[in-house]
Amino acid sequence: MDYIVIGIVAFLASILTFFSGFGLGTILTPAFILFFPVDLSIALTGVVHFLNNLFKLYLVGMLADKSILIRFGIPAVLAAFLGAGLLLLLTDLPALFSYEFWGRTFEVSPLKFVISLLLVVFAFLDLIPKLHSLNIKSKHLPVGGMLSGFFGGISGHQGALRSAFLIKAGLSKSTFIATSVVISSFIDFTRISVYATRFISSGLQDNIPLLATSTLAAFSGAYLGSKLLKKVTLPFVQKLVAIMLLLIAVALGLGWI
Repeated sequence: MDYIVIGIVAFLASILTFFSGFGLGTILTPAFILFFPVDLSIALTGVVHFLNNLFKLYLVGMLADKSILIRFGIPAVLAAFLGAGLLLLLTDLPALFSYEFWGRTFEVSPLKFVISLLLVVFAFLDLIPKLHSLNIKSKHLPVGGMLSGFFGGISGHQGALRSAFLIKAGLSKSTFIATSVVISSFIDFTRISVYATRFISSGLQDNIPLLATSTLAAFSGAYLGSKLLKKVTLPFVQKLVAIMLLLIAVALGLGWI
């Protein structure tokens, strides 16, 4: 059952994240948590996310905007080191509040609360028609890179912030997706290198078959997404990003993820 559930989730999430630039890790982690401890779930998700990014890199990586890779990607990688290092130091950060719902207890940390507020702001930038014509200036891209890399390193939620900035950077549909993939791969490699010692202790090596299944399912979703690329319009991508931003913001703000 675990292979079927996780495989289906990985496949569907990979299709969504191909266009939005984020979502695979956020959706896949809870599926792993249904069957495995939290630390192992994070390890498994991290590896699948990175390998899937490498596959998407092969599919569309050449279309990435090199100037944005420099202005956005380099600050993102540097900030990801800081975020990942801070995560290892602040694992016991107290929650802002907690509550019970349907027999389960949910906690909201300061980090999740701040990210949730940021995502709501970015989402409405895409949903309000008058703001569709706004472009983020080049001088703001390094700030977006630092935010995306830092929060990616400390919580794994790098894609939503990255997409919120890049979707307003005046890129074409294909260039937006490709640039997101390349930057995401850089951040994943950075944070996984910092998390590496915990991956080993969590028992990652004992679950290679499940890891392979979920990775292949994610590859299939990414491949299907690449075939649908020409049929998807940029406004659709913008609306999808905004909707997913709001959904993740609500889930983070309520402590569900």
